[in-house]
Amino acid sequence: MVRLCGGLHLNCPAQYPDGVISRGQQGLIMIDGEANKTPRGGFMLYAYDDSVKQGLELRKVRHLRSYFVVKRLFDVTFSVLVIVFLLPAIALISLCILISDGRPVFYRQKRIGRDGRVFDCLKFRTMRRDADRLLKELLDQNPVLLQEWRACQKLRNDPRIHPIGHFLRVSSLDELPQFLNVLRGEMSVVGPRPIVEDEMARYGECINDYLMMKPGITGLWQVSGRSDTSYAERVQLDAQYFQNRTTWLDLKIVWRTVGVFLFDHNGC
Repeated sequence: MVRLCGGLHLNCPAQYPDGVISRGQQGLIMIDGEANKTPRGGFMLYAYDDSVKQGLELRKVRHLRSYFVVKRLFDVTFSVLVIVFLLPAIALISLCILISDGRPVFYRQKRIGRDGRVFDCLKFRTMRRDADRLLKELLDQNPVLLQEWRACQKLRNDPRIHPIGHFLRVSSLDELPQFLNVLRGEMSVVGPRPIVEDEMARYGECINDYLMMKPGITGLWQVSGRSDTSYAERVQLDAQYFQNRTTWLDLKIVWRTVGVFLFDHNGC
């Protein structure tokens, strides 16, 4: 029996102990030369001899290598264009934060990147400087807020946010500094949500998928009604992206992100 991400199981016949499991849109189950279509979105079991499997694995490696090269080129080009185009806005936001709440302008938080590397994820500071102390007091005194924090890792009506910070959050402009993370190779434009160490246990077996990708500024979660998704659904969206990532999917997510940025300012 093979355990798949998401808690699904699939029985492998004893005569095919080294079958290859993969997710597909509509594929074939190849056993003894007979082909049977699987349901759309189902799982496929392929039983091949070693030479065929080696050829398929080599083809997959070459495909992924090309994808990573194109993805990095897009990340760098897109990030540079965004920073240059929005440089006046970045300067204005920095000035507003300095005037309204003082230094620092940026907030750095330790996040988990590809291969488990820890990096400083950058954002414009949207909270008061004593936000960590205030959060502890709020959660200790209010069980309802504690439950909301555990479910979402955020508070909808967060009293720690300063006036400029509220605007930055609903407009997602607080994440603009993360394009610097992209240029430094710590993040990608498209990928899973960057998580903190305490969240890793909540990913279960899907944490292996997460650790094989760079976290993204945007991703499937951000364009899939993020305020209406549970944490478990977020994890599944990250796993779905890992299984289906292509350059075309990345471009579609970026395009949909523009629509969310302009017309939908909901957040969890």
